[in-house]
Amino acid sequence: MNKQQLATKIWESANKMRSKIEANEYKDYILGFIFYKYLSDKELKFLKENNFTQDDIEALAEEDAETVKYVRENVGYFIAYKDLFSTWLKMGKDFDISNVTDALSAFNRLINPSHKKVFEGIFNTLQTGLSKLGDSSASRTKAISDLIQLIKDIPMDGKQDYDVLGFIYEYLISMFAANAGKKAGEFYTPHEVSLLMSEIVADHLKDRMEINIYDPTSGSGSLLINIGRSVAKHIDDENNIKYYAQELKQNTYNLTRMNLVMRGILPDNIVTRNADTLEDDWPYFDEANPVETYNPLYVDAVVSNPPYSQHWDPTNKENDPRYARFGLAPKSKADYAFLLHDLFHLKPDGIMTIVLPHGVLFRGGEEGEIRRKLIEGNHIDAIIGLPADIFYGTGIQTIIMVLKQKRENTDILIVDASKCFIKFGKNNKLRASDIKKIVDAVTARADIDKFSRKVSREEIRRNEYYLYISRYVDSSEVAEKWDLYASMFGGIPLSEIVELGEYWSAFPGLKEALFTKGVGPYAELAVGDIEQTVDEHPAVKTFISNFMCAFGDFDGFLKSELITNMAGINISKEEAVLSADIFTRLISIPLINKYEAYQLLNDEWAKISIDLEVIQTEGFSAVRKVDPNMVIKKKDGKEEEVQDGWIGHVIPFELVQRTLLSAEYEALKQKEGRLAEISSEYDEILDSLSEEEKNSSVTNDSSDAFVGKEVGEKLKEIYADVDTQEIKALNTYATLSRKADKLAFISAQVDVVWSKMKASNDGTYAKKAVNAYLAELQSVFEFPEESFEAKIIKVSKLMAEEKEVKAQVKADSAALHMKTKETIKSLSDEQALELLEQKWIFPLMESIKQLPHTVINVLINNVKALSKKYAVTYSAVESEIQETESILSAFIDELVGNEYDMKGLSEFQRLLKGE
Repeated sequence: MNKQQLATKIWESANKMRSKIEANEYKDYILGFIFYKYLSDKELKFLKENNFTQDDIEALAEEDAETVKYVRENVGYFIAYKDLFSTWLKMGKDFDISNVTDALSAFNRLINPSHKKVFEGIFNTLQTGLSKLGDSSASRTKAISDLIQLIKDIPMDGKQDYDVLGFIYEYLISMFAANAGKKAGEFYTPHEVSLLMSEIVADHLKDRMEINIYDPTSGSGSLLINIGRSVAKHIDDENNIKYYAQELKQNTYNLTRMNLVMRGILPDNIVTRNADTLEDDWPYFDEANPVETYNPLYVDAVVSNPPYSQHWDPTNKENDPRYARFGLAPKSKADYAFLLHDLFHLKPDGIMTIVLPHGVLFRGGEEGEIRRKLIEGNHIDAIIGLPADIFYGTGIQTIIMVLKQKRENTDILIVDASKCFIKFGKNNKLRASDIKKIVDAVTARADIDKFSRKVSREEIRRNEYYLYISRYVDSSEVAEKWDLYASMFGGIPLSEIVELGEYWSAFPGLKEALFTKGVGPYAELAVGDIEQTVDEHPAVKTFISNFMCAFGDFDGFLKSELITNMAGINISKEEAVLSADIFTRLISIPLINKYEAYQLLNDEWAKISIDLEVIQTEGFSAVRKVDPNMVIKKKDGKEEEVQDGWIGHVIPFELVQRTLLSAEYEALKQKEGRLAEISSEYDEILDSLSEEEKNSSVTNDSSDAFVGKEVGEKLKEIYADVDTQEIKALNTYATLSRKADKLAFISAQVDVVWSKMKASNDGTYAKKAVNAYLAELQSVFEFPEESFEAKIIKVSKLMAEEKEVKAQVKADSAALHMKTKETIKSLSDEQALELLEQKWIFPLMESIKQLPHTVINVLINNVKALSKKYAVTYSAVESEIQETESILSAFIDELVGNEYDMKGLSEFQRLLKGE
């Protein structure tokens, strides 16, 4: 399994295993055990690399002071052999909860002094929570045993660029957050928001050799880690990044430390603290003596997603250097208190990004005064309005504010990204293209219609320092207009045709080909087939040709980047290389949205990058591997994981079948197609039957028993694979055999079959017998093609064919599956590279090639909409109404009735004529 498949499997199992335990709590247990496994495996790896034999490892004990000292000084902690995660697995049924409690207690004792701040108390949440995993020692032991079995397959080899552990850890945190309701905000910032903030920060810091980053409300540490990952793409040595984190809640503080350690960050580069950020300023140099050594640390970047509008205590903080310049936030809303704390710890050339509720842009009072001072002090660089419902557990509208200590420009870039999302379950989610567009706008400080605008300080002053996004950027959709004259008399307003100006500029002469001059400022549609006219127009063909020319060698470029340079690709930077090439090719091509092209790239890159990680980590031989396809099936009422064939480790089975085993593949597809045809023929025959024929039943001459129904019900019991159509057919056979006197001899035979079937429970015998009778029936009688009897005989033939084809498909499919497995294992390098090209490059090329056609289809639909909009005029509708009234009135003239009927009709006529 790749890392996404493994993460999904672990989450699905963990979500079931947690039963009634809240997701917010259960995450602490499973993530704690994953971290313990990481530490345990890391120690084992160190020992093996330093020539410890298996006997030496099994002798590891706390009593061996010399070995304990050696391991502690090199790893930072010591875990005895009996407490190793791998030892727990070997214990089998002898494993007990006491093994865990003893191991966690010993770990805290045996931390090296140099690593105390990183590791001390890191398992406290796990230790105190073990009691919640069951109501008895036995039940808790089982729950823990199930957990460690679940996570045992997570690889923790620490190889470069194959961060499976980190990916799974982050994935589990995100999934627990999605299920934790309002508590999610305590520990998780959605990955997309985190990535958006990270890319903005990384662009600002990209030329620095050493970087300090800080999150004062770190939660699980995911935001801080994403910042580090983005910054690392622009720095030669990622060990030159130092991480500072502070978190109030102990359980999430422990998550921060675990997350940072498991990403391979050096302990010396991790500085964390469990405390209240607003009450106790931090970081500073010597925490042991804060009064005498207070010397605040200034960092290159601060990132935070603090709790929204939280109460705080501003008492006696007037002289706190964090707030002295700007004032104190109101005690009912700490949003600006967090912002000012972040800003205070920023270097003069640093940058900060903070997530805040929308209200900070316009609330008055103390907040209004702080906002005024920040604007006049030239600290606010950009404001990004996020979509609603983007955070788990809250629908509060939010923004990202970007601030700096020193800026050359005095304007503020305001971005309205409220419409940049796709629906994802109950929440909204930023797409990769949305993030790219926002980051590009912020870093370039670009003015983009209905999206972003640089607003001068003078304009903000005129608006009394209110920063409502909609006041400065109007992203609302243009309301549809209806031209009064065109609605009454027809024609297409030239003003509405002009609104499609970007298309007419890109396609010279097309507007004139589609429209002719009408009365006054109106035009008429000049063609009957809009689509054909557009598609065949020379300017449109030139547009497509130019696009194809621009991307003519794109597949060659992709092959060079991804296939030829496969082993040396820097995976973290490669997507940016590919997107830059795409953007360059699109410079001279009008109408194509480069961010739509980027989204196509990102969709494919998500899959390509996983394959590259596998190949770079495991070697090129990984393309020849196959893995057991494990699925969950129910057995005796319990779900079990069982193998269901094989899947390619990198190369998909179907791709191999379509290319290298095409003859067998096509033959199988033809047979599967025939099964689909048979099903359709069944439906056609059943649809052609009358309701009487569908519901036909027969009462036996000597009994009131419903023979057809009995046959069907009996077959359900004794012949499990009989489907509904077979039962329907068999019911009908019983009916057919009694349909006429001339069929009496067959009726008698059916009765015999029924008796034998009841006696022997042999459904197979019954089916064969009935089929034989039908064959005899067909040879004796000639039925009209559309008769009930002929249809039943046809169904019988179809059933026989279906059974035969199903058997062939099953056998052929199994044979092809095994042949595919052997083919993958024996692939030559040339074949493997060709398959990778088809998997990675072909889908991206095909989707990119559709971009110009998408643009053209949008134009065609717009022109059709314009034509249809004014096609039916009011005068035409009025004329049709008058004609209908005249016809109806004439019809009334022909009616006769009594005196009162005629008076009523006369009044109705008068109303129709408008009298």
